[in-house]
Amino acid sequence: MMNNELRARLRHIRDKVESGVRLHMDDGVFLYEPDVPLQEVGILANYVRERINGNVGYYNINTHLNPTNVCVYRCRFCAFRSDLRDPKGYVMTDEQILARGREAVDNGCTEMHVVGGLHHKLGYDWYRGMIALLHQTYPKLHLKAWTAVEMSWFEFLTKRPLREIIEDLREAGLGSMPGGGAEIFHPDVRDQLCEHKANSHKWIEVHRTAHEIGLKTNCTMLYGHVESAYHRIDHLLRLRELQDQTGGFQTFIPLAFHPENTKLSGIKKPSALMDLRTLAICRLMLDNVPHVKAYWIMLGIATAQTALAYGADDIDGTVRHELIYHDAGATTPELLTVEQIKQLIIEAGRDPVERDTTYHHVHRDPDNWKEWTSGESVDKNFRPAITLEEVSTLTV
Repeated sequence: MMNNELRARLRHIRDKVESGVRLHMDDGVFLYEPDVPLQEVGILANYVRERINGNVGYYNINTHLNPTNVCVYRCRFCAFRSDLRDPKGYVMTDEQILARGREAVDNGCTEMHVVGGLHHKLGYDWYRGMIALLHQTYPKLHLKAWTAVEMSWFEFLTKRPLREIIEDLREAGLGSMPGGGAEIFHPDVRDQLCEHKANSHKWIEVHRTAHEIGLKTNCTMLYGHVESAYHRIDHLLRLRELQDQTGGFQTFIPLAFHPENTKLSGIKKPSALMDLRTLAICRLMLDNVPHVKAYWIMLGIATAQTALAYGADDIDGTVRHELIYHDAGATTPELLTVEQIKQLIIEAGRDPVERDTTYHHVHRDPDNWKEWTSGESVDKNFRPAITLEEVSTLTV
């Protein structure tokens, strides 16, 4: 049971949320306290979720492409990477990549999500050429490709300015960027997980640059390993600060750590209760990011459904050919059909709506389901929370 002090503090946070006032570090850390009932946190997150996105549950029809798993980095949390001479290592050919694009188009996909290893024997031209090849062959397929870590690697390989590289990739056909590689920003944690990989400042610089040239990106947080509640909230506040400045993040995806087959296999996977609490707190803290995604591949189907009442408004999509989480022990299906996705959303009491990568309504041709067009933005009326300083100016 909560004591009077906890009740008063939770009531204060509730008042801020209901008034559309921004939460701060102490609020977020407090909501992670085990004595704060999960249901209470969920109710607040659902209030914000419905204020922003109503009763909708978004999904898309997408596929993944991981063109190589050979990687120069040895991140302790990664079960996907391989050494060059390891039998597990692979590099896809142009023919295999084009076949994956054909499969996507034939199945009505609007998006291909492209990420992979940093192969030290393959130059920047290989990575760019893949985007150009796919875009030239399947120009309607949106290519969401290359994390900030890969962009930083391209900068190292080419010795060219970051802005020039991103502009070059956009010219080749890059449509947007995923949010991977963020992990946890705080150096006390990041140095334990991936000390040689692009640091938090570089990750933020990459996304800032992408936003400045007009590319939309996603953002993520990897939780449930060696970090604390403080580190999670610190991470969220850094994302929120950048979003205040650029407005370029379109969705946030909290990623639960899967320890199997990693160098951190002794750590217990986060529970469903921790998943739901984290999703809810992320929705409350990231008041200026329109969408929070419950990634069903990572959470599991049941938890992803429940998350639609704990702050999430999107459960991702059909997700063909996902490898990274399955290599780390995910037991979820490797593909859901559109009808299965829609039924999951309906069972959760939400209205399924198909969206494209940049959150526009997708309209399907009733006579040819594979033909589609993008309509108006789903975020045209989005407004972030206001700060206490802004409240004072409104009441003067």
